[in-house]
Amino acid sequence: MSLITLLLINLAGISLAVGLLWMVSLMLRNASIIDMFWGLGFVAVACVSGWLGEQSSPRSILLIWMVTIWGIRLSGYLVWRNAGHGEDYRYAAMRERHGRRFPWVSLFTVFGLQGLLVWFIGLPVQVGIHHAGTWHSWRMLGVAVWMTGLFFEAVGDFQLARFKANRANQGRVMDRGLWRYTRHPNYFGDFLVWWGIFLVAAELHSWWWTIAGPLLMSFLLLRVSGVRLLESSLQNRVDGYDRYVRVTSPFFPWPPRNEPRSA
Repeated sequence: MSLITLLLINLAGISLAVGLLWMVSLMLRNASIIDMFWGLGFVAVACVSGWLGEQSSPRSILLIWMVTIWGIRLSGYLVWRNAGHGEDYRYAAMRERHGRRFPWVSLFTVFGLQGLLVWFIGLPVQVGIHHAGTWHSWRMLGVAVWMTGLFFEAVGDFQLARFKANRANQGRVMDRGLWRYTRHPNYFGDFLVWWGIFLVAAELHSWWWTIAGPLLMSFLLLRVSGVRLLESSLQNRVDGYDRYVRVTSPFFPWPPRNEPRSA
């Protein structure tokens, strides 16, 4: 099977999946279910790429496992976190703003867009699995980067969940553990995960265009749906967040800064 055929099949499969999810969301009146699909969508892309390409090379198997471990952990965490909480405030605001037009708006700007992002960001995975490739030293670096990212993402989520579980912390800023060194250890971890996957999947003939996947993920995390969107919603809701912003690194881990004492 050619790479183009594989990419088109994956795109068609993702389109079908998000279309079905969209119809389920209309019945549930809850567009948040698309967030739980995010990680599993990449898992499906990786597994289908390996199955259709009949790839059993060590690198292809490694890529499938890297994506699967990351995706199942993330989707499982989101299912657990969102259970019983209703629709996310972002989608609820969209529903109120668009009224009766919301179903069609959500089809294209929520479900369709996320499906397209899964396919595009997953380009290194699809190409890396399709081509057996040779083993280079940079692939071990990629595994190390991926493992570091998974640690930051999983531990950061765990620490935040434990912090929020204590009612005494309601309305307070989380500045402990990994969150003392970066305001977004989970997003930083996601950033590393996808650059690690890219390093494992990269080939000399394709790295220059498949790098668009991790670059887009990095842009989304830093400028669109990650850091910027979350911080804009936290400024007015969390006590002490302004000070936290002043002393804590926004993304890359770094020891907290000391504020100058007032005279």
